[in-house]
Amino acid sequence: MRPLRTAFAGALLGVLVLAGCGQTTGTDSGATASVNPSSGGSAASPAGAFPVTVQAGNGSVTIPARPQRIVSLSPTATENLFAIGAGPQVVAVDDQSTYPEQAPRTSLSGFKPNVEAIAGQRPDLVVLSDDIGGVVAELGKLRVPVLLEPSAKKLEESYDQIADLGAATGNTANAAKVAGDMKRKLDELAAAAPKDKKLTYYHELDTTPYAATSGTFIGQIYAMFGLVNIADEAPDAAGGYPKLSAEFVAKADPDLIFLADVKCCGQSRDTLAKRPGWSGLAAVRDDHVVQLDDDIASRWGPRVADFAQTVAAAVQKAAAAE
Repeated sequence: MRPLRTAFAGALLGVLVLAGCGQTTGTDSGATASVNPSSGGSAASPAGAFPVTVQAGNGSVTIPARPQRIVSLSPTATENLFAIGAGPQVVAVDDQSTYPEQAPRTSLSGFKPNVEAIAGQRPDLVVLSDDIGGVVAELGKLRVPVLLEPSAKKLEESYDQIADLGAATGNTANAAKVAGDMKRKLDELAAAAPKDKKLTYYHELDTTPYAATSGTFIGQIYAMFGLVNIADEAPDAAGGYPKLSAEFVAKADPDLIFLADVKCCGQSRDTLAKRPGWSGLAAVRDDHVVQLDDDIASRWGPRVADFAQTVAAAVQKAAAAE
């Protein structure tokens, strides 16, 4: 097991496969409630049509009535719920749900879920990203609807999860708009990016240092901008999150370095320059080290577009300096 910081980032960035999200049926109407992010239009099923059955990572989940006491044990799910307008329905979120500020943060843990503590919130819907300790089945015994929305491995899965939550909470139209806005912004940023330079990059998860390859969710965002990932050449990809040596990074000498260990570990251009052999790296020397928001860089909700905006600005700056 890797250190908690890296394990958390890995879990969030896509080490689990999402099973069949995004198809939702309102049993009152028999309609399908799914988001088409390219159009941003409303879902087909009425927002208030309950019960609904959502195809989530834990299979078909029927939600009998519009939930009023939602518990989120996933920081990304929390962001999604508030983005689609379901915030007033959320009564408790886990200790890692740092955004938005008004989210009702508690001591509940998504890493060590306590069924008794969760049930104490009297939820009528629980959303989580990992079925740790069989929590889904345990909550099922209490007849609590649970949506398992695992780490997205591609953008389509992120859109599907937003659709799932929109249908499950009676906010289908808002969910369609959020997903559509995400896609439009990402497409615009990617289209405007200079891709003829073939710039290389290194994305650092922690100071070990662990990195992320192009096969991960975060790696696919970078690929939209034509960037070449040095971690793809690592001898052991470790499920998409290889542990690199300082020598490996120094030899690759990436044009851009993105740090996702700023809040947790205080990393910056100055700290990188103190690492053996790194002071002469092109990214360090030319001031192409980008300090990311650790949280935004480890989640797959609407703020992915904000992350992409940061990447786009860095690419523009580096390309102009070439």
